[in-house]
Amino acid sequence: MDGLTAVHSRISEIHTRFLTSPVAPRTQWASAAASAGLNGAGATSSAGSLGAGSVGNGSAVITAAAKYVGVPYQWGGTDPASGLDCSGLTQRVFADLGIDLPRTSSQQATAGRAVGSLADAQPGDLVFFDYSSSRTGVDHVGIYIGNGQMIAAPQEGEVVKVQSVGTPTVIRRVLPDSGATAVGVPAASGRGSLAGVPYADLFTQAGSKYGISPALLAAVAKTESNFNSSAVSPAGARGLMQFMPATARGLGVDPGDPASAIDGAARYLSSLSEQFGSTDLALAAYNAGPGTVQRHGGIPSYPETQDYVRKVTHAAEAWS
Repeated sequence: MDGLTAVHSRISEIHTRFLTSPVAPRTQWASAAASAGLNGAGATSSAGSLGAGSVGNGSAVITAAAKYVGVPYQWGGTDPASGLDCSGLTQRVFADLGIDLPRTSSQQATAGRAVGSLADAQPGDLVFFDYSSSRTGVDHVGIYIGNGQMIAAPQEGEVVKVQSVGTPTVIRRVLPDSGATAVGVPAASGRGSLAGVPYADLFTQAGSKYGISPALLAAVAKTESNFNSSAVSPAGARGLMQFMPATARGLGVDPGDPASAIDGAARYLSSLSEQFGSTDLALAAYNAGPGTVQRHGGIPSYPETQDYVRKVTHAAEAWS
């Protein structure tokens, strides 16, 4: 069974098990696949009849992903006309369904909510992997389609295809429960899963702007200042996000202004995530400084920094 046939077979199974409307005939899928460029010539970005209203089930995700099977892998690629990398694929698929995901796999691994194991995974979940020898964190992502398989853009010289999942490092569910907004994605009101959290709109706005989970930004603010925009630490860090004066100047941030501080923190965390390729290392660098993380080759052994990363991560999960 080739990759595209496997995708269509899996879609049919999901429709049969979970949906009341029948799956389109195989001839219709073939026609759609041809027009989508699955012969390797490229793919269209249009979601067609799927749209944002269909995001509540994994079948919609798999159908959207199937359009890109056969598109060449290209490192850093976000345009299916020229090629996609792993996170470019997942970002594009969910964008077709009206869901915004961050750009990199390490950033995407903070979106949505955690899934405990592959046995608990559902079609449409994101599966993440750490293949790096330096243990810097997540560096690959695929879209789970069930039965231990995923759609992914594997590596240079290959194409988007169906392959075995293996053992993922992290699994995240971005799809909403029935009647809910996609987790980790701004709701129509702009608050998403942060309803009742101080400055929720600012976290959502900055997170969307820089590709950082709003829940992670809120967790940093809670851990740093307990949402106190007037907080000053014994070391001289100021404001909601506790910027040291030199860091604030370098970023052009007014630490006492919540909007400026949150925007600066999102921009800084985005930069740190790209530099270190891991949310945990980005948090460690936010706390202890990028140079310290570089010298230690990972999260420093300092109890304060290790505790900081745990606290922020746990707080973010509570809002995910």
